Formats: sequence, structure tokens, C-alpha cells
Amino acid sequence: MSTEPTGQLNGTDLSVTRMFKAGIEDVWASVTESDRTARWFGAWTGEAKPGGAIKVQLAFEEGTPWMDAHIDACEPPRRLFVSTSDEGGAWHLELLLTRVGEQTELRLVHHLATTEGIGDIGPGWEYYLDNLVAARDGAALPDFADYYPAMKPYFEGLAPRG
Repeated sequence: MSTEPTGQLNGTDLSVTRMFKAGIEDVWASVTESDRTARWFGAWTGEAKPGGAIKVQLAFEEGTPWMDAHIDACEPPRRLFVSTSDEGGAWHLELLLTRVGEQTELRLVHHLATTEGIGDIGPGWEYYLDNLVAARDGAALPDFADYYPAMKPYFEGLAPRG
């Protein structure tokens, strides 16, 4: 698996995209069903509906901490918008799925308040989306050390200089 960064910045929206040779409903299930998210991000429990609250156990973070998430919008199988909070702060995350020919594009958009810290955030999303690719393919999960700090300069370079 290539560990070249793919993230793009539009204003303060950080986007990371992956393509899957699978139907949109199958990719949707990979990002919304707890037993499947457990394979690449973390299992969740709670009220999975618009306006609902869930708790996600981050399976690949040190100490496997829990994160609270609020489901702001859920439009199967195309859009999921969640707001999360934990000791790292509050984040606004959107998953957008689009059918492209015989493939499905998954675009994760992290709506940042500021680009400060993007060099730490971007590599994590690259890692997690590559975890998703590997989990779907039945392959070994990547090593975070291949993403961070190696990708930090790329993401810092996306931020405007001020």
C-alpha cells in the first residue's frame, strides 16, 4: 500500500479521498456498521440516527479511548456528518460517498476551525482511510509510523502562510 499523502485543503476543509471497487451500499456499511468500523477505526454503541449520540472506542489509538459523537446528518448511502468530542477537542467530520462508474468514492472532510495543527491531523486521516482499505481487502493494517511524522510536512504545506 502506498503511503503517499492525498489530502487536499479548501479553506479550512481538509479532504482525504479513497476509491473502492465496490458498490456504494457496501462501502456505506463499512463506515456505518459497528462490527465493520471496528476493523479499521473503532466499534461504536448508541443511538445511530440523525440527532442521536454514539460513543466510539478508538481501537487504534493508545489506550483505546472513547470518543463521544453526535450524528448531525445521516443520508444513506451518501452522507454522514458527525460532531465529535474527546480530550483532543471537538471535530466536525463528514463522509461523502459517490458512485463513479463501477467504483465508489469515499471523501472524508474534516471541517477544521483553523489550519493550526493540520500537520498532525492529516496523517491520521490518511492512516485511518488506508486502514479501511486494508480491512476491506483482508490485508494487514498499515503501520502509523509510516504516516507520522513523514506526512507532517506535506500537510503543513497545504496551510496558507500568514
